[in-house]
Amino acid sequence: MSDAGIRAVADALLRAREHGRPADATPLIDALANADEAYEVQQRVAAALGWFAGGAPRHWKSGGPGRTQPLTHAPLPPAGVWTSPGDATRWPMHTRLVESEIALRLGRAVDAALAADLDQSSAAALVDAMAVSIEIVDSRWQQGLAAPALLRLADLASHAALVLGEWVPYAPRDWSAQECRLVIGAQAPLMRRGTHSCGDPAFVLPDWLRHASARHGTLPAGTVVSTGTWAGAPAATPGDAVSLEFPGIGIASTHF
Repeated sequence: MSDAGIRAVADALLRAREHGRPADATPLIDALANADEAYEVQQRVAAALGWFAGGAPRHWKSGGPGRTQPLTHAPLPPAGVWTSPGDATRWPMHTRLVESEIALRLGRAVDAALAADLDQSSAAALVDAMAVSIEIVDSRWQQGLAAPALLRLADLASHAALVLGEWVPYAPRDWSAQECRLVIGAQAPLMRRGTHSCGDPAFVLPDWLRHASARHGTLPAGTVVSTGTWAGAPAATPGDAVSLEFPGIGIASTHF
């Protein structure tokens, strides 16, 4: 592990957050060698800003492009987690990309020993509730989502904020038939059906729980993970109202 590279990336991200100006990723393209180094940057930035001084992070994002590709994870700063309707008008952002997601909530505490033996079924059995969630995507890099993948992962996987709808009891369902409807400002509604990249939001659970418990210890009951977009990441602009519905589950909204 290259401590110099990790330190350089962490320092750049901290300066970007402090000054409200994205950093140039160009000098840091080769600073990180692998995902573990990117996760170390996440932890150093979080420690420097005191995000999780009270214990393990209570909100996370997790996802990936498909079942055969690596999943990635990021803990979410608590100040940027809001109950719907969310007000993003004063939140510092450079871009405003909107992801349509489902969040899952743990019904019991999970430690590393329990997480080690989980499969899809036993992990899903730990979830007690789900909610519609809007993830707002932004970047602390000037290159935005064109920055190298490891630098984006170090930057909390380009997370800006999370808006959570009302919690409803979790139960497995036919996710291939699940619809979602996203409306951003005056844009035409975006409709999707069965388009979660892994086919089931709960697919991320075993990998996420092993990752999170290994780095942060026991995850308490009530810990939340948002599980990846169903409808890409279309852009919003200042003044836009955003509404997201997953019929049969709920709605969430925010405005910029």
